[in-house]
Amino acid sequence: MSRIVFVNGAFVPEDEAKISIFDRGFLMADAVYEVTSVLDGKLCDFAGHVARLHRSLGELGMPSPVNDDELLAIHRELVARNGIEEGVVYLQVTRGAHDRDFAWPEGLKPSLVLFTQARQIVTSPTAAKGLRVISIDDLRWGRRDIKTVQLLYPSLAKMEAKRRGADDAWMVMDGKVTEGTSNNAYIVTRDGTIVTRNLSNDILHGITRASVLRLASDAQMKIEERPFSIAEAQAATEAFSTAASSFVMPVVEIDGVAIGDGSPGPVARRLREIYIETARAQAV
Repeated sequence: MSRIVFVNGAFVPEDEAKISIFDRGFLMADAVYEVTSVLDGKLCDFAGHVARLHRSLGELGMPSPVNDDELLAIHRELVARNGIEEGVVYLQVTRGAHDRDFAWPEGLKPSLVLFTQARQIVTSPTAAKGLRVISIDDLRWGRRDIKTVQLLYPSLAKMEAKRRGADDAWMVMDGKVTEGTSNNAYIVTRDGTIVTRNLSNDILHGITRASVLRLASDAQMKIEERPFSIAEAQAATEAFSTAASSFVMPVVEIDGVAIGDGSPGPVARRLREIYIETARAQAV
């Protein structure tokens, strides 16, 4: 059965979905997006994703095409129509369609597209064995806090990691790790402190990041929000990443150097358990 997607007010089979070739998301990457995970057919951290969507839209001076209640209803309808018990819902808002020009006229009608992806998240084989990552220079634009669809460089970084036999890349600016290609990055120091880069324009303000740090604090874990280097990461007892599509993902190797004993560590494993338990309980 063909997947059902949502395009500008209509639920349609994916092979019938259409959007203008003049859409600025297609021509200019003039668009923002969100990815919300689904567990047991319900949406995780939905309020956080909507809040970040509004922030991204506001930073680009782009109106929201629907209100929050309508957005929730669209998500739920897509999940139901596609029978998604576990996976993600992808949402994209573009500035709209107009003949190609760097400037745009006022009053463009934004485009709204959503689709689902069934995905094994909770029992992910990768979570059981951990990720191997490489480091790569961070050459992205300076407003990484806005969740735009400008994902070419992270895609190139991910492919470079694959070419070098790894799973992902951690990007480095001025000698310090910013984040992964599609996730926030963390280490655990020898005294058990969780370290992750502080929020700024340099990184995406992860919704899963916020939830995991809150849960870690509730569990009386020590947290430091500051930059760290690849060398510090390689000397750490653990490393991990967080993202809506993968939750808490252990990192077991960086640039060929094993982290700790080279297997997923107890802090990452525990945070993953706590996050999944909490996400299930609070999903809408």
